Amino acid sequence: MYYPETVAVLINELAKLPGIGAKTAQRLAFYLINSPPETARKLAQVILEARDKVHFCPNCFNLTDADLCGICQDKKRSQQTICVVQEPKDIVAIEKSQSYKGLYHSLNGALSPLDGIGPEDLTINKLLKRLEEGQIKEVILATNSNVEGDATALYLAQLIKSLGIKVTRLAYGLPVGAHLEYTDAVTLARALEGRQEVEENQ
Repeated sequence: MYYPETVAVLINELAKLPGIGAKTAQRLAFYLINSPPETARKLAQVILEARDKVHFCPNCFNLTDADLCGICQDKKRSQQTICVVQEPKDIVAIEKSQSYKGLYHSLNGALSPLDGIGPEDLTINKLLKRLEEGQIKEVILATNSNVEGDATALYLAQLIKSLGIKVTRLAYGLPVGAHLEYTDAVTLARALEGRQEVEENQ
């Protein structure tokens, strides 16, 4: 025991947070201990309030502290397109691009048989119910570009196409400013597969 038990417990709990290693947890613990008491109380209060008030939107499963999330409440957004993502944080990433003005649906995970995660563990049935209402004309699959994400997208595409709804997948390729010599083979392959015809400026 290098620290008093209460300090060691605090460091241990902080280290359980995603992306927080032992050294970072130690720095955070020392900061909280040495800061004014109100700082720690305010942080604890905010954490408890968020934990108690924030829940999944019953419609799209985005995070919200209201009956419906702000996106579902926004009637100005296109009601004919749904972008399917794995997690609510993916919605934030797409919204920051300011290039999509439709609806969303978070699966809250991806298919992973090795981890025991099947279709019934995700919000797929809720998505299908939304699609059966008949307003949606296109579903954009924006799952991660990995084994689980691709498998989930393929599974969803088969289900959704059977409903007669257009299904698209996010394009993957070279990031802006990338150099070919530093690009991995998979990214280059997908960039080639998704190539587009060059059009002359009018």
